[in-house]
Amino acid sequence: MLGFTPFKKHANKFNYIPRYYDPEKEAREQRRAELRGERAGDEAHEYVPGQFIRTQREARAAHRAGEEERGRIRILKMAAAAVLVLLFIYLLYPKLAEVFLQAAATQPAPAANTEAAEDGFDPYAPIRVVPNDYEE
Repeated sequence: MLGFTPFKKHANKFNYIPRYYDPEKEAREQRRAELRGERAGDEAHEYVPGQFIRTQREARAAHRAGEEERGRIRILKMAAAAVLVLLFIYLLYPKLAEVFLQAAATQPAPAANTEAAEDGFDPYAPIRVVPNDYEE
């Protein structure tokens, strides 16, 4: 804490020199334009009270109009998709279900293994439960 002091010697400052802005040059150009009787390009872009507010409001209105149109298109796409799904369910689903049911009905039963038949063991036969008569 040797360098600690409650008093600052100077405020924190930055030595910032703008690169692309020269206030002396701008003041010089403005004085020359005034001597020649013209302003330095500000006539075409003179501020009109409320100009920025109006332009922002118009830009928001144009953006909202575009959003409404996109919303309508999105709703139409969802409605078309719902109609297609309903048509699938109404027209194609019963036919597909019928095809699968017929395929399941005509499927051959699993054939018994020939080697298992020779041994007397049939893996597809039901299991017979025998009670335990063992007593200790």
